Amino acid sequence: MAIPAIARILDPALASRPAAAAVIARSGTLSYAQLDAAADAAAAALWALGVRPGHRVAACLPNDLQIVTAFHGAQRIGAIWAGIGEALTAAEQQELAALCQPTVVLAGPRCALDARAVTAGGAVVDATSWTELTAAAPAAPAVEVDPHAPAGIAFSSGTTGAPKAIVHSQHNLVLPAAALVAARGWGPGLRKGDCFPFTILNLHVLSTVATALAGGCAVVMDRRDPDGIAQWITEHQVTTWNGAPAQLYDLASRTDLGSTRLTEVWTGGGDCPNYIRDAFTAAHGIPVTSTYGLSEAPTVVAIDPIGAPHRPAASGQVLPHLTVAAYDEDGRPLEPGGLGELRLSAATAGPWAELWRPPLGQWHGAVLRRPSDDSDTPAMVATGDIGRVTADGWLTMVDRKKLMIVRGGANVSPAEVEAVIIQHPAVAAAVVFGIPDGRLGERVAALIIPASPNDGLLDAVTLSSFCAGRLARYKIPDTWARAAALPRNAMNKIIRTDLPALLSTSLPL
Repeated sequence: MAIPAIARILDPALASRPAAAAVIARSGTLSYAQLDAAADAAAAALWALGVRPGHRVAACLPNDLQIVTAFHGAQRIGAIWAGIGEALTAAEQQELAALCQPTVVLAGPRCALDARAVTAGGAVVDATSWTELTAAAPAAPAVEVDPHAPAGIAFSSGTTGAPKAIVHSQHNLVLPAAALVAARGWGPGLRKGDCFPFTILNLHVLSTVATALAGGCAVVMDRRDPDGIAQWITEHQVTTWNGAPAQLYDLASRTDLGSTRLTEVWTGGGDCPNYIRDAFTAAHGIPVTSTYGLSEAPTVVAIDPIGAPHRPAASGQVLPHLTVAAYDEDGRPLEPGGLGELRLSAATAGPWAELWRPPLGQWHGAVLRRPSDDSDTPAMVATGDIGRVTADGWLTMVDRKKLMIVRGGANVSPAEVEAVIIQHPAVAAAVVFGIPDGRLGERVAALIIPASPNDGLLDAVTLSSFCAGRLARYKIPDTWARAAALPRNAMNKIIRTDLPALLSTSLPL
């Protein structure tokens, strides 16, 4: 099976339906012919700014046409794309820029990066300057793009709280989109709406890459509130929409989605409680499709099949380009249904066999750090998640080995938040963890040990304000309490299973 490079992903639709809508966003609609021309103009502008194959292009832009056209333009000249979230603080944005050392930063209104973020001779380009450059720059030279060369960086936090810059090729970015198009039977009628930030690499894969393969239309939504989501879905006749459990919770109380073409609603980024799933389906007559994915895959690993009922607690069936199995603590594969750490490898049979490859490595500064190569071991990725896979490929994720909190679809690393809190001079120790929430899935909670037991000035408002300049808003704890001591085992590690009970008996701040 041939997997096209992103640089040529529009070609089939350009040949068959060039005037059809390819992408809809706040600024307007682009046909396939217009998207192709805009991608060429973006490639020309980046080339004029000094971007060459292998250079990093960082985008801190809102969900609109520019972030789509710039992404496709970067892929056409072999550049490496890196999205930097607008919701992050200035310090967090700078940390990601330092990891990838871009030649160019495309800066939207919420970008806090300046000239210090780019390599020598690079540039931070605002929206006005970018528009002028794309209109005036001479065409970029033809670049022979290697589909297996570095093409995109997905930022992900591990247990240390430090971000990781996971590097994927164009081949591995297109592959899951191709598998989804085949598995879902998508065609030109697809109108896929996404409201998560397109600074997340996965969103480009699940949006314009997937819709281009299907010959459909990507609907780039710039609102995440229930009124805005409903408006986008209704006005632009979205057929497939991906949302967080909290958004489904909000939309379940509405009655204005019944006249739409919506047939698929996905939820991922956290477990969706059955009562939210049932309430949404009862309100709108649309079953909720479960998914499981991760940045290292990239994107979707498993999804509820079309026409099959959802299996309780499961996150769908593994896509055909992957093999997923559970492994024990000694690294041995378990029998189907056994509980262990989930690991990914390429499918070994059928038309998708041996197409998948692990990430190329992690970017750090000016260097791609590749994993060590053991030719005797099949290439695979350990997910850090505990789960099971049945003989017929249904995957259930039971626990997060990495302790990540998933708040409203957004990942929060406890270690990252703890590292900020303990910088406050009145805090002696802190532990951060997730607690169940009916709308968000999880909320962020923090237990604090004050430096002085009688410090009455240490309160939730003070600590939240302290965190506000250092953490994105969604990472700041929703619940604060003080504890006399934290539960620890014989190795002095915190016993996290005891934290919810301790929170319930602790004094709120």
